[in-house]
Amino acid sequence: MDLHQIRSFLAVAEELHFGRAAERLHIAQPPLSRTIKHLEHELGIQLFERNTRSVSLTPSGQALLGPAKEVMTALRRAELAVRLASNGEVGLIRIAFAGVSTHRLVARLARAVRTRHPGIQLELSSQNFAQPAMRKLVWGDTDIALGRWDVIPGDVAAEIVMPDALVIAVPDTHTLAGADRVHIGQLADDGFVSLLAHEGAVLPDRLRRLSHAAGFAADIVHVAPDTQTALALVGAQVGCHLTLRSVARNVTDPHVVFLPLDADVQDVDLRAAWRRDDHRPALKAVLDELLALDQPDASE
Repeated sequence: MDLHQIRSFLAVAEELHFGRAAERLHIAQPPLSRTIKHLEHELGIQLFERNTRSVSLTPSGQALLGPAKEVMTALRRAELAVRLASNGEVGLIRIAFAGVSTHRLVARLARAVRTRHPGIQLELSSQNFAQPAMRKLVWGDTDIALGRWDVIPGDVAAEIVMPDALVIAVPDTHTLAGADRVHIGQLADDGFVSLLAHEGAVLPDRLRRLSHAAGFAADIVHVAPDTQTALALVGAQVGCHLTLRSVARNVTDPHVVFLPLDADVQDVDLRAAWRRDDHRPALKAVLDELLALDQPDASE
C-alpha cells in the first residue's frame, strides 16, 4: 500500500462517488478505478460495494478508513516538521517564571506558540521567587526567565514584557479600604505580611525603602512563603501586604482590597531575560511572541 493508493482510497471513501473523487484528485475516473482495484487485489479484500447507482464502504473499507486518515495526518505533520526545521523553528524552549502575576502571561504565550510555531515545544517551570529563575538561566538550566530583578548579569539580555506598579493589599475591614490611593506613611501603625527577604527579593526591598523614606520601620508580623499565602493572611486580617498591580489582576478574594500606592520608587516591571550568546531561531521565535503580547497599563 503506497501513499497514492491511500489518497485515492480516502477520496472515494469520503465522496462515495468515483466521478467526484476523480475531480477532487484532478485525475480521470478510469485511472482512479484501476488504482482502487489494484489496492483491493493487493489486500485480498473488497473495500467498496459498487453498482450503477451507488458506492458504499464494506466493513473492511470502514476498518481501513481510520488508519488511512492517520497515515495522511502523519504525513502532513512530517512535511510541516521539515519546513519548520529548515527555518530553525523547532526544538524545546525552557521557561522559568516566578510569581502569581506571570501566570496569565505564560498561558497566553503558550497558546501563541502552539498556534503559530507548532514545531516548538515549551517546558514551563514555576518558581516562588525571581532570583532562582535567574540562576537557572545563568547556569544554562533554562532558556528564558521571567521575573523582577534590580541587577541583571552582564551576559544576560533583558526586556520589559509587562509594566507594573506597587499596590497595598489590605483586609476589606481596614479603615482605608475605600480609599482611592494610599501613602505608605498612612500605614505606619499597621502590621505587614512580607515575603522572605532573600537576596534579590524585590518586594521586601521596596517595603524597606518606602517605610524608611516615610520615617518608620515596617512592623513585619508574619513572613509568608509565597504571594498566595501572604494574601490569605491579609484576608484573615493578620496584616497588610505590599504587592503588585499585576497580582491584583490575577487574584479574586472578597476579603482583600488592593489600593494603588502613592510612591516614587524603583520600578517593579516584569522582564524577560535570556542569555546573549543563545542565537537559536526557536528562542528568537518565542521571544518575538512574548514581546509582542499586549499588556494592560499598570495604572489601570
